[in-house]
Amino acid sequence: MSSNNKLTFCTGVGTVTGANFLLDTAVDSRVVGDKSVTGTRLLIDCGLVQGEKVALDENSEPFAYDLSSVAALIITHAHLDHVGRIPKLVKDGYHGPIYSTPETRSLAELVLNDAVTILRMEAERDGRVPLYTPEDVAKVFPLWKTIPYHENFKISDDVSIFLKDAGHILGSAMVEVTVAGAQGSGGAQKFLFTGDLGNSPAPLLRDTEPVGDVDYMVMESVYGDRNHESRAERSDKFERIIKQTISRGGTLVIPTFAIDRTQVILYELNNLVENKKIPSVIVYVDSPMATEATRIYAESQDLFNDYVKTQIAHGDKPFSFPHLQFTSSQMQSSNIESNKDAKIILAGSGMSMGGRVIGHEEFYLPDEKSTILLVGYQMSGSLGRHLVDGEKTVQIHGRPVHVKATIETIFGFSAHKDSDHLVEFVSTATPRLKEVFVVMGEPKASMHLAQRINDEIGKKAIVPERLKVYELE
Repeated sequence: MSSNNKLTFCTGVGTVTGANFLLDTAVDSRVVGDKSVTGTRLLIDCGLVQGEKVALDENSEPFAYDLSSVAALIITHAHLDHVGRIPKLVKDGYHGPIYSTPETRSLAELVLNDAVTILRMEAERDGRVPLYTPEDVAKVFPLWKTIPYHENFKISDDVSIFLKDAGHILGSAMVEVTVAGAQGSGGAQKFLFTGDLGNSPAPLLRDTEPVGDVDYMVMESVYGDRNHESRAERSDKFERIIKQTISRGGTLVIPTFAIDRTQVILYELNNLVENKKIPSVIVYVDSPMATEATRIYAESQDLFNDYVKTQIAHGDKPFSFPHLQFTSSQMQSSNIESNKDAKIILAGSGMSMGGRVIGHEEFYLPDEKSTILLVGYQMSGSLGRHLVDGEKTVQIHGRPVHVKATIETIFGFSAHKDSDHLVEFVSTATPRLKEVFVVMGEPKASMHLAQRINDEIGKKAIVPERLKVYELE
């Protein structure tokens, strides 16, 4: 049998979503210290495939590995495309431990309980059985244990992990895995699974930590082929869009992810209002999950960057300003449209693939005074992507909706690094780095980033094939 460590990319290649990667340490019996070990199987992330026509079928498929053979599941962060299939994993027979930062566990509980409703609605629409139920979600969290950043944690005799700050969302981590070497092999082998990488410097969170001393890296590539606006350009554009919409007496609708994007935009709005750069109008946060996520962010200020900590120390509350309203019930959400004054609405989901924002877009897209502001990556096939692509008629709830509102984009609000900063991130690795596996991106973006890493950094980088086993010497 092979004595090499192995990587298998179960899902999360050829697409932006569905992270699920398998690391098998050397499977032959070998000696580590004074013990004989036979290898460890480690799973990194277990996310939903989203946005594609085949996604429902793909998410329902059996997992591509024996669940009883997995020693541990490590979660990089709480977005649905990284945690959304964990209840199915447990339902199908996984009973091992799940590890993440404490903040990721708290946010994942929100995300998975919200996902139950979305999956039930999708199943009813398509005449299917839901992927999992609230009872399945409840069985996940007794298995879930937390690890702080920067603490070596032993998974087995031959494997330990170390969590580094990815700077993507609250609690997001890069997972550094150290696999002990057999006697005479020349030492341990180290892997870095980046999860999603933050758009540092971020308004709220700390910067992404450097790669450091690893042999192999598995990294995301959402924006592998394009760059964001600068932070100054982003702020100026955001201020301009708000002023123009309000001056027309219109409504600014911002489809936002409940976690991080909502909190970042609230922080930016807070600064604009306090500095009197925009008129003070009602701002609705129309998402129960975003409301709860904002509470978790407010309780985790130790993970904010130094500038925000200083603001807070001087009495500023980043998620609180005049005329800010958090709506909870569906009735409160529906009543927003009865307010004919200029206003701002933040509602999920960020790609307009579901949630309360769909109703607001249906109402305001035909209104030439209003603006829909898209503030991040819009997946192929999503309503947000159709709007970015300039379509003048879109389908919502099976009905055609004419687009007369102004459509704006600000990709600088993305919580992901852009192409230049992804390449810069790889350059923070020591010469020890042998190979980079580029995942979690559309094929064009992943291939472009891999080529840049090869050409500009001089490191071997490939876009792996789904379910192909890669032996790492």
